[in-house]
Amino acid sequence: MSDLSYEQSIRRDLAAWERKILKPPGLFGRTSKNVQTKINEVIPAKVHSALTAAVKSIFHTVLFTLEYVPQSLPRVGLSLRERDELAAAAINTYKKIAAAEGAGTGAGGFVLGLVDFPALIAIKMKLLFELAHLYGFSTRDYRERLFLLYVFQLAFSGHEHKTQVYAVIRDWDAVSMQYPAGEQALHAMDWTKLQQEYRDAIDLRKLLQLLPGIGAIVGAWANYGLLEELGEAATQSFRLRLLTLG
Repeated sequence: MSDLSYEQSIRRDLAAWERKILKPPGLFGRTSKNVQTKINEVIPAKVHSALTAAVKSIFHTVLFTLEYVPQSLPRVGLSLRERDELAAAAINTYKKIAAAEGAGTGAGGFVLGLVDFPALIAIKMKLLFELAHLYGFSTRDYRERLFLLYVFQLAFSGHEHKTQVYAVIRDWDAVSMQYPAGEQALHAMDWTKLQQEYRDAIDLRKLLQLLPGIGAIVGAWANYGLLEELGEAATQSFRLRLLTLG
């Protein structure tokens, strides 16, 4: 397949992906949301507080520091196919890392299961930063780090919020021009919304990890699947930007 044919194939893939994002949730999706809401109601407030604090701390580190920025420079001169191949390999590696981490903490019971939440977020963010550089975008620019937060929300949000985030990602290069050169815009992030959407999106799977006897199996399964979802959202988002720029 020529590079032109490959790009045409990816454009069709992107169109199908957009339809999936914008499609209203079916019965299963609505039921899952109701179950998650009920689960949230019975979780102790101190657990919610601990998870919220962990999420906010890591996201703050992502945005306001360069801790997650890869040492390697953004890749230049590659075709979209080459970037996709490198991205697929990176996603596969991080899925295995996340699965191993989830199995280890899941086998350790409730306390280690809680530890897995921030550890998993860190793995996800490292993957996003690496993918950004593979697709040629420098995360030393805070606007690119902000873009990764939108990709994160796209992967782990309910339908209503997901469609709003997708609109931002679809027009990101125009949206990003509205942000100043400094980092003042980072303070405008709706942290509470981001944390709630993320927790709601993963609670059902991750809370099963805390159950005695099945924690290790569920932990590995949940983490693997969550990294796969994030990898798809990131790959498609970067493809969309590159094809729009092209």
